[in-house]
Parts: sequence; C-alpha cells; structure tokens
Amino acid sequence: MPRRRPGRPRRDETRDTREAVLAAATTLFAQRGFDAVGLREVAAAAGVDVATVSHHTGTKAQLYDACFARVFAAEREVVEGAAARARDALAAGPDAARRALHDLVDVFVDFLEDRPETTALWLRRWLEPHRHADLDQRYAAPLYQLVAELLAAAAAAGALVEPAPQVTVRSLVWAVHGHVVALAAADGSPARERREFRGFVHRFLDGLYGPAGT
Repeated sequence: MPRRRPGRPRRDETRDTREAVLAAATTLFAQRGFDAVGLREVAAAAGVDVATVSHHTGTKAQLYDACFARVFAAEREVVEGAAARARDALAAGPDAARRALHDLVDVFVDFLEDRPETTALWLRRWLEPHRHADLDQRYAAPLYQLVAELLAAAAAAGALVEPAPQVTVRSLVWAVHGHVVALAAADGSPARERREFRGFVHRFLDGLYGPAGT
C-alpha cells in the first residue's frame, strides 16, 4: 500500500471537508440567497480557508449548484423508496393505494421537517424565478415527475381518478413547504402544528381520492 505524502489529505478527510463546506454554504444560501453570500463567509462558517472551498466546489455558482445537488440526493433517496412502496400497493386495491399515498406524503413531510434548510434554500431561489432556473430542472422536476407518474399509474389501475397529476404534485409540494415555514414561525406548539398539518394533508388526499370522489 503506497504511503500517503506529507500534507496530502486522506480520502475520508477530503469527504468530511467537502461536507462541512456544503453544509455551511447551504445554511448561508438558505438564510440570505445567492447574491448576499461570499466564498470567504462560507470558508469562515466551515472553519477552512477560501482556497479549500474553491478546491472542493469551484466557483460560487458551482458551490450553489452543489448545495442543491446535496439536498436533492437526500430527498430522492427517501421519496424514491416511498414511491416504490406506493407503486407496489396499487395491485392491492384503492384503499391500499390511498394509504400508500398517505405514507408517501408523510415521508416527504418528515424529510422537510428534519431539514428545514431545504425549504429555505428553495424559497430563496424561487424569489427570482428566472435566475438559476436550471436548478429546478435538475433537482426538483425529476421528483415531481416521479410522483406524477405514480398518480397516473394509479389512475390507470383504477385506484383513483387523477386528471392533472402534475398540478396535484405541485400543490402538495407548496403546501408542505408552507407548513415548514409555519412550523419555524409558530408561537404555539410545534407538536400541534405537525399533528394538524398531517391531518389536513391526509384529508386533502382522501377528498381527492376517497370513495366519495371516485
């Protein structure tokens, strides 16, 4: 096994440094947006020098992209798993399909509640819809399409009636982001906010896809 050169970082050290840079940058971009954040601020927040930030992520635009890629990878992992379980449930009938959709939304809500910087990062980007619009295509559209295709498959299987799945997906995503904002600003009980929102989103799905609407 070749010896490591003096001063050359180990692979795990490199990975940990990049993660520290991305975590710090994600927080700063979520708080202040793209224009108001500099690489030196990211470096200070990550506890490294600015050359290290540039080494791991390149330009500020590349760093911004990497922050979205990072949260997308984590989100895709949980959403794809829940969507696969929901697709498997289609063969078990409408009730099982609706329960699986409840579970899918719950997984998404859990993810954003645990990582509220994801909501803040996207809301900052959406304040200027024509800037960095390519980020939506790479890091939002694939998951929107995944769930829209699931709803279309459920409709084709006769488990529900859904003429505009893309609108339903977009509406649910915005509702969950709104919930995360409300949770951060809540003066009352976070547990109550979480409970009431879960109840709402389940009723929303039941209203769309329950027996009375089919």
